[in-house]
Amino acid sequence: MLLRAVVDTAEAVAATRSRLAKIDALATLLRQLAPDEIPIAVGFLTASPRQGRVGVGWRSLSSLDVPHAGESTLTITDVDSALDALAGASGAGSAAVRADTLRGVASRATTAEWDFVTRVILGELRTGALEGVLLDAIARAGEREPDAVRRAAMLSGDLGATALLALTGTPAELEAVGLVVGRGVLPMLASTAATPSDALAAVGEASVEYKLDGARIQVHRHADDVRIFTRTLADITHRLPEVVEVVKGMPVTDVILDGETLALDENDAPRPFQDTMSRFGAELARETVLHPWFFDVLHVDGRDLLDEPLRVRRDELGRIAPAHRIPGEVTADAAVAERIAAEALAAGHEGVVVKAIDSPYAAGRRGASWIKVKPVHTFDLVVLAAEWGYGRRQGWLSNLHLGALDETGEFGGGFVMVGKTFKGLTDALLKWQTERFQELAVRETPGTVWLPHEIVVEIAIDGVQRSTRYPGGIALRFARVKRYRDDKLPGDADTVQTLREMLKG
Repeated sequence: MLLRAVVDTAEAVAATRSRLAKIDALATLLRQLAPDEIPIAVGFLTASPRQGRVGVGWRSLSSLDVPHAGESTLTITDVDSALDALAGASGAGSAAVRADTLRGVASRATTAEWDFVTRVILGELRTGALEGVLLDAIARAGEREPDAVRRAAMLSGDLGATALLALTGTPAELEAVGLVVGRGVLPMLASTAATPSDALAAVGEASVEYKLDGARIQVHRHADDVRIFTRTLADITHRLPEVVEVVKGMPVTDVILDGETLALDENDAPRPFQDTMSRFGAELARETVLHPWFFDVLHVDGRDLLDEPLRVRRDELGRIAPAHRIPGEVTADAAVAERIAAEALAAGHEGVVVKAIDSPYAAGRRGASWIKVKPVHTFDLVVLAAEWGYGRRQGWLSNLHLGALDETGEFGGGFVMVGKTFKGLTDALLKWQTERFQELAVRETPGTVWLPHEIVVEIAIDGVQRSTRYPGGIALRFARVKRYRDDKLPGDADTVQTLREMLKG
């Protein structure tokens, strides 16, 4: 199929706020694709090509001066092959290979097609084709149940492969997609509440557990083979040998565990989050020792537990890892929930997570049955751009443009700007983000560097207020940077809908 068909569909999806119209346009395109084109097109539509980042930045793309084609002849497989060549270029002469490959694609592409390709490469494509919309389009195109498609995508971690199976496989094959020990699964996420009492009122009887200020890990064990994944499904097994040894000591043959790991000081109190994250970026173990705690178990010795109630999963976790289960209690009493939260804070942790005791594990979804409670409002947002500083910050990228995920597409999809901040940035962070942001830049305007929507930052705020300045109709109050979250994907960001809920308070 010609690339033009994908470009036209992306433009049509971006031009409408109607979720149904987006689904219709995407489903129509998917039905027309050959089987080998389906995963490629899905990757293009989500600006997540199967090759990942291909070593080409904004400066390389913007410096090309190549006349574009007047007619569409470029196919999506042509572009996919070019991305293969870009990703595979390495060593001496790789710069020339990349330049020649880019010139070849640019000369065969029309102006609109080249703009689309550059945005796919940079991860900047904004069509309103959020994953949820695309999942519904896949279900419609393949005449499959949306829940079956969504579950297969979450358990496989591969949207393109799920689309291929939904459109070319049988319903039974789609339903058969399940947990595989050793293959990472997207983690369940939590929504937020102001107090433990509010959270308990929303879910009823619950497991009220400490919320550790650590890094999310998912651990798979088959016999003596242990693999550890981050929340973004990066394999970091070789970096956490102490966690491997803990899991090897459990009385199981096969298991999938969900939890956190963090560093402790000499008094067994949590060390700063950056101490934990420094190990995630280290190829070899350093002096910082990470301790694992687990709050869920998804599989034990041939038995999938995803659909079992948390009550059952909690009991299994207590059986196999009693010394490494995150502290917490099952209760329906608000006073007990408030006490546990106070104990967690006194121990140096962030707060609590309140989990409906009969809830299943909703892989990859931010459901209403898990609710996190922190004493300070913190949200994970995406950095859209950064402005050059002045005065003492002259020469540093400082003021951040912050975006929240538009989950429903009512504000055009993608990430919606909700505010700016330059507060909370240390000199070390200013230096890091100035260097890193210039490497990732997708374009520059006077005073501002624009970024692909991939850097997640945790922001503390005092609240939100109504505003006509930003497209989401709100602005953050007293926003300040708490830390960058390299362990999170853009899709993990909090939503503009969640922020708007704060207006009611």
